[in-house]
Amino acid sequence: MANLGGTFDATQVEPNGTYEVIPPGDYVAQITSSEMQDNSKKDGAFLKLELEILDGDQAGRKLFDRLNLVNQNAQAVEIAQRTLSAICHAVGVLTVADSEDLHLRPMAVKVKVDPERTVNGKTYGPSNSIGGYKPVPDNVQPMQAQAQRSGFTQQTQQQAAKPAGLPWKRAG
Repeated sequence: MANLGGTFDATQVEPNGTYEVIPPGDYVAQITSSEMQDNSKKDGAFLKLELEILDGDQAGRKLFDRLNLVNQNAQAVEIAQRTLSAICHAVGVLTVADSEDLHLRPMAVKVKVDPERTVNGKTYGPSNSIGGYKPVPDNVQPMQAQAQRSGFTQQTQQQAAKPAGLPWKRAG
């Protein structure tokens, strides 16, 4: 049992909606937070990224990525470094000492939907992953300050909703 420190009245709080995956496609997003975390075995660490979509019907939705920058598996580290390089190129910051230097800088991300899977007897529904990072296409010129606060202007949202013809390839 856990004492809540008072009485909770669910009639006063809007319940969470159901979780729906973000449809696959190309979106303009920005990193809103990041931190290094130890892996579960405590023998490595990953950079945990939280991104926010800035455009279209999915504006405000969150995406997450993990980059295994410290790992005993050299291939995992190489993939993480290549992905970090793709992010750096996408936002135009080519040398980074602190991941915060990558925050609030719009970039194009390719969102994928991973199918339902079963791990150790537990079934997990479909989920999103990021399939690649690229600079925002030239035909989409968001105002940086507005993008950082609340997404793009309506005209730019319409232009950015689905940038076409982007050559996507996961860095790694």
